[in-house]
Amino acid sequence: MSGDCEFQVSAIIPARNEEANIARCVRSVASQRGLREIIVADDDSQDRTNAILEDLKHEIPQLQTCHLEFLPAGWVGKTHALATAAKQAQGDWLLFTDADTEHLPGSLAALVERGKSQQVDLLSVSPEQRTPTWWEKAVIPQVYVRLARLYRFAEVSDPRSATAAANGQYILIRRLTYERVGGHEAVRSAVLEDVELARLVKASGGRLLFLPGSGWVRTRMYRRFFEMCTGWTKNLYLLYEGKMALMLAHLAEAWLLDFLVPFAYLCLCFLAALGQASPATLLAAGGCLLIVLGRQRSYKKSLGSLGFELALANYVIPGAALFGLLLLSSIRAHRWTGSVEWKGRKYSR
Repeated sequence: MSGDCEFQVSAIIPARNEEANIARCVRSVASQRGLREIIVADDDSQDRTNAILEDLKHEIPQLQTCHLEFLPAGWVGKTHALATAAKQAQGDWLLFTDADTEHLPGSLAALVERGKSQQVDLLSVSPEQRTPTWWEKAVIPQVYVRLARLYRFAEVSDPRSATAAANGQYILIRRLTYERVGGHEAVRSAVLEDVELARLVKASGGRLLFLPGSGWVRTRMYRRFFEMCTGWTKNLYLLYEGKMALMLAHLAEAWLLDFLVPFAYLCLCFLAALGQASPATLLAAGGCLLIVLGRQRSYKKSLGSLGFELALANYVIPGAALFGLLLLSSIRAHRWTGSVEWKGRKYSR
């Protein structure tokens, strides 16, 4: 794919207070072949995001910016930013990507070619997740392993399946398809706009392709613990489509099998070390150990399929505990509080 290829891409990046990320993201996108333009929608940032973008314009001629100073009623901030920028885009394909992503060399060319060869209308990848802190190592893989069971890549990509999903960190969509389904204006009030857009495309007869994104794009979603808690509180209930039975089943699985059973095993081992282990205690410890080993094996297999390091399985116990708390927090926010917060804005259910 060359710069004068048949299908050129307009990259669209929403940015609200992204001074820590925006330069790296824009530069990584600008290095891609086949790129027509980059449009960053600065969503009323109060930090140095705008100043950084102005400096970047001197080194990146394709970079454009649009500045949003207010949020119209009925819109979510991100959908408004994306819809506004999309109106300026000229490319045959639109790439919607988040400001916290980093695009690896050749990724855009490879994925556009994949979309063309498979006659895809919307292609989305789940980026490689960078997890430098212990709480990211514990929670992020735990969440993505469970989401992969809800939205299996093969099912999403199968035209015969009703399952539809996309990851808003990387959505590549044909411009004609985007306009046909109404774009982000059609999902203006959706907090989970990526999944809703994918559902619109699939319901209209469009073809989806959903892939693990390790090797093409990577991201660090949250830099602060509180930010991570707020983000998953906003999203988890919606990702589970409000299905209480399913959420409670995953909660029970996490807390019972991945947290309480390993904790019980450690306690039983401690008793054995003190010489207070009865035959029943040893039998219980053996049963717990079998469960722990089986769960570890299954978790490592899931981590590998999603591009995570297998060593992250060592964080499964705190990860399961925190995942359960976040799931309860999301249920509380959506079913009882009736609102969620993100980037300084509150959205009613």
